[in-house]
Amino acid sequence: MSDQIKHECGIVLIRLLKPLEYYQEKYGTWRYGLNKLYLLMEKQHNRGQDGAGAVNLKIDQPAGQKYFSRHRSNKANPIKDVFEKINEPFIKQQEKNPELLNDPIYAKEHLPFAGELYLGHLRYGTFGNHSIDYVHPVLRENNWRSRNLTLAGNFNLTNVDEIFQSLTELGQHPKDYTDTVTILENVGHFLDEENQLLFRKYKNEGKSNREISQCIEDELNIREILERSSRRWDGGYAIAGVVGHGDAFVTRDPWGIRPACYYADDEIVVVASERPVIQTAMNVRSVQVKELKPGHALIIKKNGKVTEELVRVPQTRRSCSFERIYFSRGSDRKIYEERKELGRLLAKTILEKVDYDIENTVFSYIPNTAETAFYGMMEGVRREMDQVKKQQILDMGSDIDADKLDKILSLEPRVEKIAIKDVKMRTFIADDDSRDDMVAHVYDVTYGIVKNGVDTLVIIDDSIVRGTTLKKSILRILDRLHPKKIIVVSSAPQIRYPDCYGIDMAKLKDFCAFAAAIELLNESGRTHIIDEVYKKCKEQQFLPKEEIVNHVKEIYRPFTAEQVSAKIAEMLRPEDIEAEVELVYQSVQNLHVACPDDNGDWYFTGDYPTPGGNKVVNTSFINFVEGNTGRAY
Repeated sequence: MSDQIKHECGIVLIRLLKPLEYYQEKYGTWRYGLNKLYLLMEKQHNRGQDGAGAVNLKIDQPAGQKYFSRHRSNKANPIKDVFEKINEPFIKQQEKNPELLNDPIYAKEHLPFAGELYLGHLRYGTFGNHSIDYVHPVLRENNWRSRNLTLAGNFNLTNVDEIFQSLTELGQHPKDYTDTVTILENVGHFLDEENQLLFRKYKNEGKSNREISQCIEDELNIREILERSSRRWDGGYAIAGVVGHGDAFVTRDPWGIRPACYYADDEIVVVASERPVIQTAMNVRSVQVKELKPGHALIIKKNGKVTEELVRVPQTRRSCSFERIYFSRGSDRKIYEERKELGRLLAKTILEKVDYDIENTVFSYIPNTAETAFYGMMEGVRREMDQVKKQQILDMGSDIDADKLDKILSLEPRVEKIAIKDVKMRTFIADDDSRDDMVAHVYDVTYGIVKNGVDTLVIIDDSIVRGTTLKKSILRILDRLHPKKIIVVSSAPQIRYPDCYGIDMAKLKDFCAFAAAIELLNESGRTHIIDEVYKKCKEQQFLPKEEIVNHVKEIYRPFTAEQVSAKIAEMLRPEDIEAEVELVYQSVQNLHVACPDDNGDWYFTGDYPTPGGNKVVNTSFINFVEGNTGRAY
């Protein structure tokens, strides 16, 4: 993606089902689980570069000995920083007494991060606050092990205000007004209630306090806690948690918006945000990695029992299609095939745009994530051209000429690597303020490939959100090659509406499609539609979210997708370039053909899976009209 937007966060949960001695004997190190944690976090580093954190729990640690260990970082390379901190005590022990470092019994008793449960997190901060306090995992501490809770998640809630209010009505005083703190205190409240319920039960049976603590740890009902705490949650989430005595869980929203997969055998349970990272880390086949079902929780009890249990009634599946287009790693077999199909489905339209003149057309892509769609696009182009060649041969009839036949058969699309990404420059650009100054230097181009004033340059990107990089960098540098025309192709449809379930796409004014629609309304004398939509949004502002309708759809209604695309191209084309510019977007219909199992398309259609989505888009429109730069949720 040429535009910079935030990704989804990444989670990792690992539960070792055997004693540490088992892994020392079989794999040569008791750090087997810790090594897997590092590998799984590194393999998901694309999901978070604002921060990283890791927690370890030692199960059945004696009283008075620390059983939770945690490190978090918001430095430039947070995973590296976290694991350097984790490894410090091991390095010291290696220098002092290497034999004890390799003793799993000693390690569990004396060294941090020598335990059976690991929870890791990679953060992209949608709130724009990079303070260490916002980095997961977050802790809720207590002197009773079964009341200690640590959470990490990939989530955004649209109704933090409602949940926060419910907590204050209970008499709580949460330390911050964020979805992270709100969920932590929300789950923590029902964890406390479950503890108290069991305490009263066993107290009435005449058990001692020490006996009661053990009974609570054995019988704590994690499913009930999650069911009660998540009733009000409106949003997309995959949330992992560890309770201090040794229970662990991962729960997923009932619409399946946010992803979570797991693998379990008799040695280990692994949960991560993406399937292929588990395949790689554990060296297992894709069929062995299961998707956590929407509305369910994977629950791992202290005794090692693993169950997948219903927490909330599953709704119509609306898993995020952006995961397929861009966010998730393309090494997943299905995602790879879907991205190729997105490219293939664009081939006929592109050939029509260049009038099938592939002799004077150069095909390329914007690295790096559009590469797979590019392969699919070229397969589609070749397939279409095979039909053209076949017809040309048939048209020759009996008058077959060897030279003409050679010319027809030699007709092949010209495929070149035109744009070259400067990776170091790209990672340097961390904030919006400095981005505009540096963005023109993110890409270099390959000179001498395009015929001056003759060739059309077709270049595919996986999506176009703001169009900032296109206008300030890509179109200018491509124009240096002197093509007659530049056609920029997006394998995703026009992004028209804000996301409120995890991605940092909350402001309507940032979307080039929205800006184009507003400009079209102004040019066609229909500004009254803007005023009418604003009025309707204001009238709904304080209604319950379940009663709110997405009126922002009316902004786009007067225009075809092609009209909006043409206006985007006009607005993004720099005045100082010579080439004509055209934009081609994927259709929503073709998106669903390519990604049939992941039809969460609210950013393209405005059809939000939860009531809170409609509230967010209307609030975002109100903010746009009123010039308010604040968040819509």
